[in-house]
Amino acid sequence: MSVIQKAYLTNSLTHGEIADILSSDEYNKRLFYYADLTRKEHNGDGVHLKGLLEFSNICSKNCCYCGLRRQNKNLKRYMLKPKEIIGLARKAVSYGYKTIVLQSGENNIYSIDEFCCVTRSIREMGAHVTLSIGEKSENEYIAYKNAGANRYLLRIETTDEKLYKKLHPSMSHENRFECLKILKKLGYETGSGSLVGLPGQSISSIAEDILFFQKSGFDMIGIGPFISNENTPLRAAKNGSFYTALKVMAIIRLLMPKINIPASTAMETLDKNGRVIALQSGANVVMPVITEGEYRALYRLYPGKICLNDTPSHCMSCISGKIRSIGRTISQTNGDSNNFIYKTLGGAA
Repeated sequence: MSVIQKAYLTNSLTHGEIADILSSDEYNKRLFYYADLTRKEHNGDGVHLKGLLEFSNICSKNCCYCGLRRQNKNLKRYMLKPKEIIGLARKAVSYGYKTIVLQSGENNIYSIDEFCCVTRSIREMGAHVTLSIGEKSENEYIAYKNAGANRYLLRIETTDEKLYKKLHPSMSHENRFECLKILKKLGYETGSGSLVGLPGQSISSIAEDILFFQKSGFDMIGIGPFISNENTPLRAAKNGSFYTALKVMAIIRLLMPKINIPASTAMETLDKNGRVIALQSGANVVMPVITEGEYRALYRLYPGKICLNDTPSHCMSCISGKIRSIGRTISQTNGDSNNFIYKTLGGAA
């Protein structure tokens, strides 16, 4: 039995086997085939479309790879007012989105009451709410959960503590992990993820990331390739590999068959068909941007971001067409991962 067949049949791989798959292209064809087959068997052909509302690019952190970093003085900053966030969410719901993903830089410029109001307003529209707003206190997480937030995304970026500290000045590796534990304890559908191809990142540490995700039993994992930004200390670093990121994503699908995995926009920055390829290699979620106007370009995590001049309605139409062109459908569910549903009903992760 080949190592890919083993992963498909048992949903398990050793650290050495993962490293071997990542280090060689000889497994690629079988890896992507079985990852897509696993996606189909455990999640069906429906693709969850979740509207990504990037409501502020103000960030208090100084991550060395991110264009939103505090010390980037070449970026025009913005923050949408709560009523503007609610208005954009209402438009997105009218387009057919069943989940609104609220994402921003890590900051404390909105009060807890303001953000609870935003969350409640979106829930009253019938949409589910995913938050991606960084490290908060347990009490703040509780407040948003009580206001109706369903899901929370908090990427670790890397499990390598030494590399994490090097790339995240003044941030605590331990606190990042503690926040994820709290989110799971509070009953959020919890997502994490990592960057692939970071300067100084080894194949061994990427394998550790994958095994950490599996052990932690997260409900969603987002994988993106590192893309260098001219306004960061890593401006001269080489971009991560599209296919290495794709392989990481496919391995995660084999090891965590029921979770949600997005086809990231960063994939399409490195390959013009990146999201479609990802959907054919294990992904089952797409998160088109629903922010409007100049704000689409100002949320600049990395250069070359796609669809900057499009409208949210055009993005919805465009990606829906691509999804149907590969024989997939648009999911009509609320976007919960089957992993979360299974656990909620009393099954194992």
